[in-house]
Amino acid sequence: MSQSGTAETAGTPAAPPQPKGFAALGLDMRLVGMIAALFVIWIAFAAFTDGRFLTPRNIFNLTIQTVSVAIMATGMVFVIVTRHIDLSVGSLLAVCSAAMAMLQTQFLPDLLGLGSPFIWIITIICGLIVGTAIGAFQGWMVGYLTIPAFIVTLGGLLVWRNVAWYMTSGQTIGPLDPTFSIFGGINGTLGETVSWIIGIVLTIGAIALLAQSRRAKASHGFPVKPMGAEIGLGVIFAGSILAFIWVLNAYTIPERRLERMFEARGEVLPEGLVMGYGLPGSVLLLIVIAIVMTVVARRTRLGRYIFATGGNPDAAELSGIDTRMLTVKVFAIMGALCAISAVVASARLTNHSNDIGTLDELRVIAAAVIGGTALAGGIGTIYGAILGALIMQSLQSGMAMVGVDAPFQNIVVGSVLVLAVWVDIIYRRRAGL
Repeated sequence: MSQSGTAETAGTPAAPPQPKGFAALGLDMRLVGMIAALFVIWIAFAAFTDGRFLTPRNIFNLTIQTVSVAIMATGMVFVIVTRHIDLSVGSLLAVCSAAMAMLQTQFLPDLLGLGSPFIWIITIICGLIVGTAIGAFQGWMVGYLTIPAFIVTLGGLLVWRNVAWYMTSGQTIGPLDPTFSIFGGINGTLGETVSWIIGIVLTIGAIALLAQSRRAKASHGFPVKPMGAEIGLGVIFAGSILAFIWVLNAYTIPERRLERMFEARGEVLPEGLVMGYGLPGSVLLLIVIAIVMTVVARRTRLGRYIFATGGNPDAAELSGIDTRMLTVKVFAIMGALCAISAVVASARLTNHSNDIGTLDELRVIAAAVIGGTALAGGIGTIYGAILGALIMQSLQSGMAMVGVDAPFQNIVVGSVLVLAVWVDIIYRRRAGL
């Protein structure tokens, strides 16, 4: 009996050992490393600034300063994944900003009347058309004329920056339409109640996605994490989202500004009333774009084609993928995202200035690469690029608060970029990627 049992046991393949503790969460260790690096940066700057770096006010400002670069970084993931590069994004942002500024200050008021509610809508639509068209044109030159993307977009960096200068005759254009300015952040926050509602909805959505992913894996026979690990992940996600909303709500509107807001409505500010800014509209826009881009990357044919082409362009073309048209689409998406970033950047400043978007191309590429997008193509995540943008902005904001000169800030950012690529190379070698 014992021999039979031994034989049966010997003939049955041993089940792989279940990971325990932190490993059971099944997290991407590179992502964990980036989050740990971000926390180290925050704690270090908090110590150097006597805690001012981690105040609700500074966290609020940090988020709205990150949005513009983060939006473009989500598109740069697709560009780099397909083994290309786009050096023109800062200049493309500038030309879209110039076009939208001229429209809403010089042309549309004469056409529709000053203060027309359609000014900001037409402005944004036109900006998106300009950005998408320029992006598609650059993609056409890369895909169909087979000019290297580095050369095409390097030319674009010079061309579009100076086109923007000629469009505005080198002048700062403003003030912009008040409704348009809502997309900048401080002038367009959602308030405490709406922010909590959005936070709860996002929390429920994150937990639902975890549950759906677990069911999908189980239905296809793939191994799933222990239930305790799934619950732990859910608690981490929920806690992070709700803590973020709590911090933004803790940044209260100054009393004088609050009085003006009530006076504009013909009301009197109740004595002792305190209100928080809440979630900025620009951050909500970034969240929506992140979700859409993630869905495109993971759940659509376009996303599968992008990553397949980046992994092996020759095999992708032989399998029937039109890689030339795919290149046009990827650069068109990048152009559209530059236009959206132009909305956010100019709305935050409430005007268009000649230096808007300067060096953004380097910040965007750095954000994508620090976030784990492989320069060799085929690998990259949207959430990683956004986290990379937050790390970059945290470094710059922290150094500015400490009193570090701008030239040295750029030295640090450049050094961090090179270090991040080196660490990524080592990580991929050890992981066999």
